[in-house]
Amino acid sequence: MKEAFLNTQTDNTHSLIRIMLVEDDVNFQNALSEAIKVAPDMVLTQVAPTRAQGLQALELPQPDVLLVDLGLPDGSGIDVIRAAHARWPGCAIMVSTAFGDEAHVMRSIESGASGYLLKDSSPHRMVDEIRSLHAGGSPISPLIARQVLMRFRGSDKEVVPVAAASAEPPVERPARAALSEREREVLEFITKGFKAEEIARLMQVSRYTVLSFVRRIYAKLEVNSKAEAIYEARAQGLLDF
Repeated sequence: MKEAFLNTQTDNTHSLIRIMLVEDDVNFQNALSEAIKVAPDMVLTQVAPTRAQGLQALELPQPDVLLVDLGLPDGSGIDVIRAAHARWPGCAIMVSTAFGDEAHVMRSIESGASGYLLKDSSPHRMVDEIRSLHAGGSPISPLIARQVLMRFRGSDKEVVPVAAASAEPPVERPARAALSEREREVLEFITKGFKAEEIARLMQVSRYTVLSFVRRIYAKLEVNSKAEAIYEARAQGLLDF
């Protein structure tokens, strides 16, 4: 894949998940391109191997999903995420990178990314995660989810002076979200690190039914990602572990 941009749009792409990839690793480009090519519901419309070309590609028609690597040869992919989020508010953005440190994770999310995957996922698994992102989910690698949770927990441990604490009225716990039994079951599986396809097998339903449960859970908890859902569910006492 030597071209700076790959445009494979055809007249029927309006019915497919249109994907743009900002990635400099040729091997990863080719592997993901092949996985997308055999997927019946998606098409790879553009590939940009550098930060500059990624920013330039924002002048093209908006894709449905944007995948961005952070370690580009001429700068950070976070710049592309931030610019794409501002220019394409309807585009779902997901990070695909080798960087798993907290600084990169939080900056990506703050810049507009709705998903964050480490490059230990296979291309075919990433195709499934692209579907999940497009359906309204927020795919996130378990290691990254743990880091986000630890950050939330750390912010909860701020020391409050005794005098100030005694002067303020007690803070009320948020009202518990009214999750159905099936939604609670899905939430528990998510908390244990199961993926949508694994949950579908365990519950004997389709993967898309699971994604529907996930969307309803997010709406009821008023969150946008798995990490936030787990944190909020624990804060509301919806989980027993």
